[in-house]
Amino acid sequence: MSAVIKVENLSKAYQLGEIGTGTLSRDLERSWAKLRGKEDPFLKIGEVNDRAVKGESDVVWSLKDINFEIEQGAAVGIIGRNGAGKSTLLKILSRVTSPTTGTAKLKGRIASLLEVGTGFHPELSGRENIYLNGAILGMRKAEIKQKFDEIVDFSGVERYIDTPVKRYSSGMYVRLAFAVAAHLESEIMIVDEVLAVGDAEFQKKCLGKMGDVSKGEGRTVLFVSHNLTAITRLCSSSMLLRNGLLIEHDVTHKIITNYLSIDEISTSFMQWESGKAPGNGVARILSAGVFNEKYEVYEYIDIRKPVIIKMEYEVLIDDVKLTHAFVFHNEHGIRLFDSHDVNSDWKSNSARKKGRYTAEMLIPGNFFSEGKIKISPAVITSDPFELHAYAEDSISFLVKDSLEGDSARGEYAGSYGGVIRPMFSWQADFIG
Repeated sequence: MSAVIKVENLSKAYQLGEIGTGTLSRDLERSWAKLRGKEDPFLKIGEVNDRAVKGESDVVWSLKDINFEIEQGAAVGIIGRNGAGKSTLLKILSRVTSPTTGTAKLKGRIASLLEVGTGFHPELSGRENIYLNGAILGMRKAEIKQKFDEIVDFSGVERYIDTPVKRYSSGMYVRLAFAVAAHLESEIMIVDEVLAVGDAEFQKKCLGKMGDVSKGEGRTVLFVSHNLTAITRLCSSSMLLRNGLLIEHDVTHKIITNYLSIDEISTSFMQWESGKAPGNGVARILSAGVFNEKYEVYEYIDIRKPVIIKMEYEVLIDDVKLTHAFVFHNEHGIRLFDSHDVNSDWKSNSARKKGRYTAEMLIPGNFFSEGKIKISPAVITSDPFELHAYAEDSISFLVKDSLEGDSARGEYAGSYGGVIRPMFSWQADFIG
């Protein structure tokens, strides 16, 4: 397939503070360069757009030397922290703003949903805005009329379709705006982080529609979201932006793993001071960590190898009935499972003496999928249930599939969906 989006050496610089350079001579120099079609002489002192670092220049590069190609029918996610340049990139592709340097070539009509209310006139009704958006895309009135009922039905705002959209809630705005962008005839669909305004049911509906648009209709979708689960479900490939730079463009699962490893620090071992240890007057957690088979602390786990999760805790009173547990979440905050030590006082409720205890569990290799795993150690009484100490998401580790080469698991290596990837035994027989 041919590329429908081709971006070459794309950069966007912004002037901080006042627009002028500060002196008349520099303003004239900048204007003279612009008249001759030359680059702004003061852009070369611009800095990378890092929000966390105090800069010395009044010019920052929101995007810097971005290069990529996207083929027709692809659904591509764009991932990065706030300020990474995601929205700026989409605005350039949507022709809302112009690049400072470089080019962005797109083949076909573009339907953009960049923020709540983009492309809608607040004084016009929902019906009138549908026709207005279609006209902007170059569609004829008869074509829009043919799609009209489908748009209204998808949006769920039929009762308010003849009401000025300035009276819509933000959720209604997004419902109608997405329905228009998804159903009108365009070759490229661009969606920024706006679906979060809608309710969970509508978000699911939108993701399904974007999948149909990409796979069934052959339209190209660019999707920016901080919802990594949504990105994983919809997009086969993704781009990772950081401080205005394109870090990587690859399959989505690898991009998400790299994003989490770059922008989130894994804490594979945690030890608390006695006065700050989580717990109550019955028990408190002293330390917790992630270890390999040699009891070495490590943050990056080979997907094929086992991992040991261990904690140390202190019982503060005699004859207390309790046990220990670990709670596991993935990087999206989804609770994967709880693991309790069923062999240690879980049902017997035998009393423990005052003192220090250790507890550890072994997770076999080929269990977790790639990604970040967060762990919460806990000390509890089982019956009746009572939580004595809990350190939420206090330790974590990253599972990677290519620590020892790209084919560490042979043909089973690579990007797969899901939160676990156990290697089961299979048998298949011909019976007919």
